[in-house]
Amino acid sequence: MVNGSVTISIEDFQALLDAKVNAEEIKDSTQLAAKELQVFLSYLCGREDISKYIEEFNRQSKTSTIVIQNGRAQIKFNEEV
Repeated sequence: MVNGSVTISIEDFQALLDAKVNAEEIKDSTQLAAKELQVFLSYLCGREDISKYIEEFNRQSKTSTIVIQNGRAQIKFNEEV
């Protein structure tokens, strides 16, 4: 980390704060959607063998991986894998 200071306008500072809040809201929404998709995929796993589809998804996905353990689906974002 480099110590130092910077001067920006109040408007730019407020825009930076707003962008941070927006990014946190998007992250929270994405995590909630992933949990809902995990429930749905777990439901499908109990009715059909979807392993070949999961393997294909994982092969093509650059941002997430689906893991099935004991009939339960878990979506892991690649920075968590």
